Amino acid sequence: MLHIDLWKRALIWLVCAAGIVLSMPNAFYTRVEGHNDAIAAIEAGNDSPELQAQAAQWPSWLPTDLVNLGLDLRGGAHLLAEVQVSDVYATRMEALWPDVRDALRPERDAVGGVRRVQSAPGELRVRIGNPDGMARAVEVVRGLARPIQTLSGVGANDIEVGTEGDIIIVTLSEAEQQATDDRTVRQALEIIRRRIDAVGTREPTIQRQGADRILIQVPGIGSATELKDIIGTTAQLTFNPVVSRGTDPDARAGTGNKLVPSLDEEGTYYTIESNPVVTGEELTDAQPAFDQNGRPAVNFRFNTSGARKFGDYTRDNIGQPFAIVLDDEVISAPVIQSHIPGGSGIITGRFTVEESTNLAVLLRAGALPAGMTFLEERTIGPELGQDSIDAGKIATAVAFGAVLIFMALSYGLFGIFANIALILNIALLFGLLSLLGGTLTLPGIAGIVLTVGMAVDANVLIFERIREELKTARGPARAIELGYEKALSAILDANITTFITAIILFVMGSGPVRGFAITLGLGIVTSVFTAIFVTRLLVVMWFERRRPKTIEV
Repeated sequence: MLHIDLWKRALIWLVCAAGIVLSMPNAFYTRVEGHNDAIAAIEAGNDSPELQAQAAQWPSWLPTDLVNLGLDLRGGAHLLAEVQVSDVYATRMEALWPDVRDALRPERDAVGGVRRVQSAPGELRVRIGNPDGMARAVEVVRGLARPIQTLSGVGANDIEVGTEGDIIIVTLSEAEQQATDDRTVRQALEIIRRRIDAVGTREPTIQRQGADRILIQVPGIGSATELKDIIGTTAQLTFNPVVSRGTDPDARAGTGNKLVPSLDEEGTYYTIESNPVVTGEELTDAQPAFDQNGRPAVNFRFNTSGARKFGDYTRDNIGQPFAIVLDDEVISAPVIQSHIPGGSGIITGRFTVEESTNLAVLLRAGALPAGMTFLEERTIGPELGQDSIDAGKIATAVAFGAVLIFMALSYGLFGIFANIALILNIALLFGLLSLLGGTLTLPGIAGIVLTVGMAVDANVLIFERIREELKTARGPARAIELGYEKALSAILDANITTFITAIILFVMGSGPVRGFAITLGLGIVTSVFTAIFVTRLLVVMWFERRRPKTIEV
């Protein structure tokens, strides 16, 4: 006999009510979005009467989670960037030269003088004065090698040492290059994410594509150029010893040095040592401030290692200029007046307040580990996104209305029950998307339209099965019960295979494909729930109330 326990009925209605409540904010999208922005600004310490009024537009006791709109619906910028991982090889070799020099210095009697010679990027070439001591020199340099700390590089070292006449050639090993590439792209991903999050954009898509590419999609941003300005500024801060200062842009820097322009003094160029004393990677904090003359500046603080190196250098080089270099431009070159212990200092220059604030943000976010080449850039205007939303609304409404009419005409009262379940299905779907923080894209809308059709598909199977059972002269109660029981296997088989397809699309796809997979997968879950439980509960409640002798499906 038809029967559903009381606790099951309560649980079904509770789930439906939760779905309606969670999906409700999406019906007042602009108001709730303004409320959320105001609350975030107030929590950040920017309280004002206008923000309080904006926050009061939506009751605080109601859910405030929204379905995030993707790039194709909100408008925004799309970039595909390639990380120049080979840049890191050259940096590693630059950093290795002082270690090689210091390691060979005690062996001067055996190897003679040590001098660095010009080499290709990612390669370190060192000429020794006594070729007879080459074996000892190679042994010492190989002693600088370190084991690679990755599963794929177990048993391998990070550098390879070869010879060519009286020259030692040091390069990164193949295993270390692979490990470095992976670390570089991961670091670039994290830094890009932190920089974009600092701007306050909503639900950006930042993900790795292939070995050395990064896909960046930021809804709501003005243009691809604006996005490139945010993530393309490397903010590579270094503190370098100054060799000389002049006005000749073509002056010869010499081996181990480089010529960089001054940011403040037009036409002035500094020759600095290529190997920095301290880098921005050793910064722990950077905050906008004002110098002793009231001009905008940036206070900074190093970690323990950076503080020690910074303190030792200032102690040993009092009276010498010291260049603060940002992205290969000298922003300041003060003369060291005294020992600076503690690892803190101030960057001064011709900054505006906004520039000092932006510089502090970029320094806190960290430097990109390598340069980036933008292979693809695209700007989607908000009006195009609105057109997509309007088209999606029309498509969904037409599909929804057609299905409601078809079910009501085809199955009468039972069709109306299916329509009620369909409406609850859409509410549950949007409730889940809001709860999970899902992003709705244009393909995602297609997934919702497909869900509408699939949701009634299960009910059609059930109702047709009930019709078959009624033809065998069974009573209406038994026909309804058998209809649900015998249709269950077909419903589960069809939906499980589609759900597996959605999982594959999510795992293997990216961007809009994932958006479609998410809405399709969640739609399958909600449609099966409403078809098997909600529609059945409605039918049972009607049957218990009417007790009909015959039924028409």
